[in-house]
Amino acid sequence: MPEASMRVYVIGCEGQVARSLREAAAGRSDITFGCSTRAEVNLLQPDSIQRAMDAFRPDVVINPAAFTAVDKAEAEPEQAFAINRDGAGQVAAAAARHGVPIIHFSTDYVFDGKKDGAYVESDPVAPQGIYGRSKLDGELAVAAANPKHVIVRTAWVYAPFGSNFVRTMLRLAAERDRLRVVDDQVGCPTYAPDIAEAVLEMASKMAGTAWRNEFSGVTHLAGPDALSWCGFAREIVIQSAARGGRFVPVDPISTSEYPTPAVRPANSRLSTERLSTVFDVRIPAMRASLANCLHRLL
Repeated sequence: MPEASMRVYVIGCEGQVARSLREAAAGRSDITFGCSTRAEVNLLQPDSIQRAMDAFRPDVVINPAAFTAVDKAEAEPEQAFAINRDGAGQVAAAAARHGVPIIHFSTDYVFDGKKDGAYVESDPVAPQGIYGRSKLDGELAVAAANPKHVIVRTAWVYAPFGSNFVRTMLRLAAERDRLRVVDDQVGCPTYAPDIAEAVLEMASKMAGTAWRNEFSGVTHLAGPDALSWCGFAREIVIQSAARGGRFVPVDPISTSEYPTPAVRPANSRLSTERLSTVFDVRIPAMRASLANCLHRLL
């Protein structure tokens, strides 16, 4: 494949991952980048997906678009499944009609969170809520629609933009004298710009004639460091304070003290061994990525 010719098309433009992909691609001369606004591509309208791909003629399609409101999904299951299962399958099918691979995003919520240690891709799935079930059904729909599929499961995504835990903690630390944060859910915070760099690297290895069958299937992509939400909040406050932000104590609470409509997995740790062995991609350490995020925010 000649240099400067990989055509990458992303479903969505404004989500944390889509926006990070747009930023990362802007700095690379070897990528022709396209992305769809909601007005252009509606996951509930298959014709709009096909039209967009016919117009762009991608080498790789990336789909981070989803119904991600975990608690809202409990009240709106039809919408969650229509987007996360049916829409995902339609995007994969449209990519297949062009003969190109799809990189589709999924979630740690496909697991029940009861395992000791990090989840590997082959671990049994057992989603506990509508969001997790709809995303798991989306994985199956994508795999059925396009043999050239890479399903990327990620977790605890944050960025300098959008709605996420880091921005929420900074806002609350500015407003309150103490924070109370859940300490019995453990996961791997994952910086959206790191996801973008990793996924573009993966895309460059699979576009055109470079596709290998070993790429196909599920690959976990998450930060390398595991900690609780409370532990992550403390790290955010400490790093923010070092940059002139307000320092406040962070008190641990249990999940039962902060009930939500949807059940969250107690363990969201994802092993990224397959990411490094199959794709030769590694994610930076949490402290360095958080520092990058706070540098942009503060």
